[in-house]
Amino acid sequence: MTMGADMGMVTATTMATDIHSLLQLIWLASPALPVGGFSYSEGLEAAIDHGLVHDEASCTAWLSDQLLLTQARGDMAAMALAIPAWQALDEPRLQALSTWVLSSRESFEMRLQAEQMGRSLLDWARNLQHASPEALHLLASLPPSYPMAYALALSSTRAPLNDALQAYAFGWCENMTQAALKAVPLGQNSGQRMLAVLARAIPEAIDTALGRTEQTLQAFSPMLAILSARHETQYSRLFRS
Repeated sequence: MTMGADMGMVTATTMATDIHSLLQLIWLASPALPVGGFSYSEGLEAAIDHGLVHDEASCTAWLSDQLLLTQARGDMAAMALAIPAWQALDEPRLQALSTWVLSSRESFEMRLQAEQMGRSLLDWARNLQHASPEALHLLASLPPSYPMAYALALSSTRAPLNDALQAYAFGWCENMTQAALKAVPLGQNSGQRMLAVLARAIPEAIDTALGRTEQTLQAFSPMLAILSARHETQYSRLFRS
C-alpha cells in the first residue's frame, strides 16, 4: 500500500471520528433530548411578571447577562472541569464539583430543575449505553445533577472541550429563547434575532468558562435567586421555574 493510500485512510478515519463527535454534540444540544428542559424558564417567567422583561430588547439583555454572568462563570465552568474528570474517572474531583453545583442552587426551584433534569439525562445515558457502567454508577451516586450528567454525556463524545461547551451553550440559548417566545410572548422573528445575539456571545462565555478553576467558580446572581424564590408562589405560571 502506498503512503498516499495510507494518508487517505488516516484522513478518512479522522473525518469519520470528527463527524461522529459532531453528530453526538448536535444530539445533546437538541431540544428533543428527553430531559424536560422545555418546562423550565430559569427565572425568566418571574422577571416578566415583575416587569423586568417585557419585549425583545429587554429579554435579549436579560438572557445575555444570564449567559455571560451566570452560566459562563458557574455551570459551564464546572462542566469544563468535569468533562476531563469524567474521562479520567477522577472520583474525588467529580464529588467536589457535584457538591459545588448543588450548593450553588439558591432556591427550591433551581435545585428541583438541576436534580430532575440530571436524573432524566442519566436515564437517557443508561438507555443508550452512552457511558461506561462505572461512570453511570458514579453519576447516580453523586447524586446526579444536570451539569454533571451533561458533562458526562459530553465527555463520551470525545469532542474537543471548546466544541463540547459550544453544544451545551447553544442548547441552553435555544431552550431559553423558546421559553421567551411563550412567556413574553414574542414572535418567531424576534426569537431568531435573540438567538443570533446569544450565539454571538457564546465564544466569550466559553472563554470565561475555560478560564475558571475550582477556586474561582462563581454563583452570584442575587436578583435571579430572588426572582426564582418569588416564582414559587407566583399566581399564574407556565413554567416550573
